[in-house]
Amino acid sequence: MTDPIRASLERQGFLVLDGGLATELEALGCDLNDPLWSARALLGDRAAVGAAHRRFLEAGADCIATATYQATFEGFGARGLDARETVRLLRAAVEVTVSARDGFWADLSMPAGRLRPLVAASIGPYGAFLADGSEYRGDYGLSAAELYDFHAPRWEVLAETEADLLACETTPSLEETQAYCRLAAVAHRPAWISFQCRDGAHLADGTPLETAVSLCDAEPHVVAVGVNCVDPGFASSLITAARGATSKPILVYPNSGEAWDAEAKRWTGPATPLDWARSAMEWRSEGADGVGGCCRVGPAAIAAIRSGALS
Repeated sequence: MTDPIRASLERQGFLVLDGGLATELEALGCDLNDPLWSARALLGDRAAVGAAHRRFLEAGADCIATATYQATFEGFGARGLDARETVRLLRAAVEVTVSARDGFWADLSMPAGRLRPLVAASIGPYGAFLADGSEYRGDYGLSAAELYDFHAPRWEVLAETEADLLACETTPSLEETQAYCRLAAVAHRPAWISFQCRDGAHLADGTPLETAVSLCDAEPHVVAVGVNCVDPGFASSLITAARGATSKPILVYPNSGEAWDAEAKRWTGPATPLDWARSAMEWRSEGADGVGGCCRVGPAAIAAIRSGALS
């Protein structure tokens, strides 16, 4: 198995991740007020998806994630699409991302100063399909075996695409972690698992972060771990907790610090005042191997992260 994260780190020493794809799609005029969220753009505005990816690449991202976070067989099935059509859309999402990456790389005038960016096929948690905010709680009431069965069809499709690796994002529970580790082992494709945490030490379901990271550490096909869509104020303590349980690369991509109101379907509260360049430097010094942003974090922050962490 090729480990694209490790290979990139050996060349550059640090990875700059992208920001919130849905946030940038909305900035481009896409209406994502839909249970499919960013995956809705796959149905009618793939050009905007490609444009959003390009903006993050131009800002300095070394890795961009596909618009498949909320793309599931069940979700598309609720829109009247059959399994064959869902497979086509999943593959198309990766194709759009790969095309954006390849186009950017071909246009880059001085590629010696950059890594060829990676493409991560995004896999959102079961709660993302529910679209009820439960990815911030992890209280599905499903076993690891049931979650495995839910994720397996999408995983199998994405594992056969040109994506460099799979990115299991906003993972809120121990059971979902167990399902992902089993899927990674079966598929023999590299993956990272990043966690949704309710504070500086625990997953959304209350599991200590070290416990979940230890599971990932034992699975060789999980090539990195991380935290995402967390309050940036928790990042430092989460890095410390994760580093205590693994020597694998740690990826950190918090949100803006605002809170998601699942009933109103909007972000609420103030953003955390943050100097992204300085924070990226601090998080790198604390043990993070890659930094980016999640919801409400745009290309300007990614550019700042690159200038701070790689200056």
